[in-house]
Amino acid sequence: MSKKFLVPRGTNDILPLEIPLWQHVEAKARDILKNYNYKEIRTPFFEETELFVRSMGQTSDVVQKQMLNLGSDLSLRPENTASVVRAYIQHSLDRKENLSKLFYIGPMFRGERPQKGRLRQFHQMGGEAIGPGTCSPYLDAEVIALSVNMLKSFGLNNFQLKINTLGSPEDKENFSGMLRKMFKSPLEGLCEDCQKRYERNVFRILDCKNKDCRAIVNAQKIDHSYLSDESHAYYAKVKEALESLGIAYEESLNLVRGLDYYTHTVFEISDASLGSQDALGAGGRYNDLVPQLGGPQVDAIGFALGVERILLAMPQDKEFVGQTPTVFVIALDETAFAEAFSLVNTLRQEGVPSDINYKVSSVKSQMRSANKSGARYVALLGEDELKNNVVTVKDMETGNQEQLELTKLIGKVK
Repeated sequence: MSKKFLVPRGTNDILPLEIPLWQHVEAKARDILKNYNYKEIRTPFFEETELFVRSMGQTSDVVQKQMLNLGSDLSLRPENTASVVRAYIQHSLDRKENLSKLFYIGPMFRGERPQKGRLRQFHQMGGEAIGPGTCSPYLDAEVIALSVNMLKSFGLNNFQLKINTLGSPEDKENFSGMLRKMFKSPLEGLCEDCQKRYERNVFRILDCKNKDCRAIVNAQKIDHSYLSDESHAYYAKVKEALESLGIAYEESLNLVRGLDYYTHTVFEISDASLGSQDALGAGGRYNDLVPQLGGPQVDAIGFALGVERILLAMPQDKEFVGQTPTVFVIALDETAFAEAFSLVNTLRQEGVPSDINYKVSSVKSQMRSANKSGARYVALLGEDELKNNVVTVKDMETGNQEQLELTKLIGKVK
């Protein structure tokens, strides 16, 4: 007996019955992104490994534990911000427009331990707003509002938006020093990973899911004392702008995000109904990433939403029906099949979705196939129909049946 192959661990087949829901979410997302003047970009599924190392940071968990390397110096993309920035630089988009608003929808890849809502191949939809002199608290608020409004358009209403600020690069360095002082005494109570993070990147301690580490983090009195006056003022305007847009938020002073490139505003959106893997999306500002990857000094902010997580959190009371043929053509006998085959292709050329059963079997069997296809009409061709140059048409909704000239069939079903 030959080997039976299964889908690789941590991946999923998205079957035809599920596709209408995916298409619904993608269409809603595209509509809203269009309203905000975002234009689609499609980047390769893999890039030079160094691109991700330099953008996300050598000490980030993604680089340390989750990168799927293809051998040599290439890796599958674990996220898409770095790829979009690489494309922005490579194609000199800064010379073509002041603010580039770019969005993407597609698969990402991480070598994680598969869990519900966390796969090795997963899908994200996100956007990046990049351009010189565009570091504005109002743009930050717009990007956060865009994320929130996309989720609302999918029927999600029970999510929670958390925001914070890391300040300027200098402020962030001060924050790092403050955290080192805080965690120096309780260091031995932290998990082994966090003891290493203390040396490599102290911010990662704030992300740890270990119960003991969470308790130690929550016991610390983290505040915004590391921020400069300018950063305080900038963050205050972000909050004011969100309030003016009616966007509800909660401040979380522990929120730092898991990638090194963030400065100033960071945010995360979660839904408690998802359990431990509750993040629907996240984002933030990254003003220094473009020059860090060899590009000009331009400002940038972005976000990403996880499609699988969105689908898990969506209300389950709606049905999304996929495309079905308008007409299902049935040949009643072998002599009529050639004419039936010709008819189904004529219908298709006229823009009428159509299908046919390629096995000439009993009428009952073929009607069962037509019913399963979801077709509105069934067109039957047999010896009598061929003689009279007509087709018998049955309306599957009403049950009404009539004979039409072949030339009139197209007009009726259209």
